[in-house]
Amino acid sequence: MTSVLDTPCHQERPSLLSASSGYENYRGFLNLLYVILGIGSCRLVLENIIQYGLLVEFDWPIRFLQDPTNWPSVLLILLVNCFILFDFALEKRLSQLQQSCPKVENQYVFIQFLNLFIILVFPATYIYWRQPNPVGAFIAVCIYSVVFLKLFSYIHVNHRYRKALIEKKNDSHEKASHPKGPIVYPNNLSYTNLYYFMFAPTLCYELNFPRSPRIRKRFILRRCGEILVLLSLQYCLGQQWILPILRTLDRPLNQYSTLQNVERLLRLALPNHLLWLILFYVYFHSTLNLLAELLRFGDRLFYRDWWNATDLYEFWNRWNTSVHDFCKRHVYKPLVVQYGFNKIIGSLVVFAISAFFHEYLISVPLRMLRPWSFLAMMVQLPMGLVVRRIKHENKTYGNIAVWISLILIQPIAILLYIQDLFYRDFIKDKS
Repeated sequence: MTSVLDTPCHQERPSLLSASSGYENYRGFLNLLYVILGIGSCRLVLENIIQYGLLVEFDWPIRFLQDPTNWPSVLLILLVNCFILFDFALEKRLSQLQQSCPKVENQYVFIQFLNLFIILVFPATYIYWRQPNPVGAFIAVCIYSVVFLKLFSYIHVNHRYRKALIEKKNDSHEKASHPKGPIVYPNNLSYTNLYYFMFAPTLCYELNFPRSPRIRKRFILRRCGEILVLLSLQYCLGQQWILPILRTLDRPLNQYSTLQNVERLLRLALPNHLLWLILFYVYFHSTLNLLAELLRFGDRLFYRDWWNATDLYEFWNRWNTSVHDFCKRHVYKPLVVQYGFNKIIGSLVVFAISAFFHEYLISVPLRMLRPWSFLAMMVQLPMGLVVRRIKHENKTYGNIAVWISLILIQPIAILLYIQDLFYRDFIKDKS
């Protein structure tokens, strides 16, 4: 009979926390992290309220209706329809060309691009003149930027199908590129089709979008609830947590010591990143899914798993699928495939355009021409090379490096904008 003592207790085994163990179930540690974050957040909330009192203003909807300086942004948003309808009229005229007329077509295309240029200049001029509330101005500028990109795609796609239709008419023996679906060019040139695209959660125009079979009412109610709750939470956190930190800036940053600036940066980093994550969920998940459900828009891939990105280039490719698809389709591929530019040049142009719009969305509502957001984007090009080198050593370290860069770069840009606002609104007025 075999004794229990004869059974060996030991064999060659690695520790569970060693990489060689192959063990991957760390759910308990993730739950511990949730508990620690919850307790730490409650402590920070109590400490903040004890130190500053309750700073949240709950009457802002009433003040919005009573304050006439907020209404110019509403008028500005309505005026964007003038640019949309003007471009639609130009497309209708171009579709009536029976044969290729380069001179006439170039004139119309020039007017179309002039219209696109004015779409970016007009809100900047209007906001500088009327000086509306920065929040309302930011929403208006975002809408104008989206309309700019959508109309660019609308012009590009219709131009391609118009050329294909003319080629088909001129040479009936050669098959021309033609869309497959119920709508064909130029039957797509209607107000219904155009405004469906304007409201659809995409920047890339197609004659036939994938459609979902029905509208789910419960899905809409969940998304509306998420938007209401999370926007309210974001508003409260911004007033209660971030504003007290920014109000401590009573002089330019260069008059503080390095340690004081670093301490303020670290204090701002956590709440800023939390608001950024909430904004991501509210816009990219809740709002875009709500729009897609109401319009029965079938493609719901608005973002990819950017949280698993192991370098900054992966992050920007996964973070915003709509912008990534637009840049790839209308900027990168035409530059590289059609015009023969180097792939590196194509990527630099795409990144520069993205950096421009990041700066545009900040500088115009604040009525300050500053390079901080643009530089914060462009500095990620060399940083991306460093992070990619780290990634080759260890993908986990690469992912950590991505999170560190995301958490720290935004607060630096915010502090620089606040410094310039302080100088503009206080120091220059008093001098």
